[in-house]
Amino acid sequence: MRVQQNKHISDAELLENFYKDHDNKWLGILLPRYTLLLLGVCMKYLKDEEESRDCVQQIFLKVINELHKYRVDYFKSWIYMIAKNHCLMKLRGNKNLVVELNDQAISNGDENFDKNDLVEKEQLLQKMKEALKQLNPEQQQCVNLFYLQKKSYSEISEITGFPMLKVKSHLQNGKRNLKLMMNS
Repeated sequence: MRVQQNKHISDAELLENFYKDHDNKWLGILLPRYTLLLLGVCMKYLKDEEESRDCVQQIFLKVINELHKYRVDYFKSWIYMIAKNHCLMKLRGNKNLVVELNDQAISNGDENFDKNDLVEKEQLLQKMKEALKQLNPEQQQCVNLFYLQKKSYSEISEITGFPMLKVKSHLQNGKRNLKLMMNS
């Protein structure tokens, strides 16, 4: 599992490596760390799991393109704002409106940027990571494979050896348990 192998490399180091050689492999390590955060943001605004999952992929593509153009210093807050703006634009239904938020606006103290909001989002991300650790091993494995590694039910069944119905059950129960833990 690549995420586990490179866990010791900080986000800042991954970005720095990316800016040195512009090799997307660094983003391939960095971006999966934010799948659950982005999915949570999209679900908050769009209230539709399938649409939210599609949006996460669209956001990843936008992030990759933007990182080739701009230098970002506060990645978590930047990617959160990209996701939030993407969802708001989708809700407005205005696909022609392009909202660009680069890290320079945040680091220069943009008056619309609220540090308390960033702290809240960081706490939410930490709470989600802790909640994920509290799932039973089968649920945790299935949730990680499905949401973080984007594996299909049949791929998860092959990897874990669980029958397809068990995979579905572990995902449903894991998602429900995460939601309960996040709301408590």
